[in-house]
Amino acid sequence: MKERFQVRVTKDHLTFCSGHFITYEGSCCERLHGHNYRVAVEVEGPLDENRYVFDFIALKNLTQSLTDELDHRMMLPLESPYILVAQTGGQIEVRFEERMWSFPEGDCVLLPVANTTAELLAAHLARRLQQLLKEKHDFEPDRLSVEVEESPGQSARCTFGR
Repeated sequence: MKERFQVRVTKDHLTFCSGHFITYEGSCCERLHGHNYRVAVEVEGPLDENRYVFDFIALKNLTQSLTDELDHRMMLPLESPYILVAQTGGQIEVRFEERMWSFPEGDCVLLPVANTTAELLAAHLARRLQQLLKEKHDFEPDRLSVEVEESPGQSARCTFGR
């Protein structure tokens, strides 16, 4: 049987506090609200010359840089077929049917997702982390998993593997 190794990081500071709303069932849209999200990351691969899969500190730092991008921001989906997002004179205008919101541009993060669900946030963070691991450390894990918890006991996970 072949050995498989994994490292996992989740810390109190791997969090982000953000606002959002999602659409569901096509014609429904939640009220604006927020969560104190918590992120956990797991990578799997062979042991390197140091006898570890990947450095814990480097993995925490990369993950922290990603959660910092989302922290204290209004998360808005750019690929939604229902939510329209437009930049106008330093403001971000958002529309869903007859409802409209306007936020200062600096308070928003525009995400390449169809909805700001925990599932798609996990996928977005996993893609970004995969990119950073390759760019900054020339590391491609056999498996990468990102879990986003939006409240205790309620989380979603996205896993990429080769």
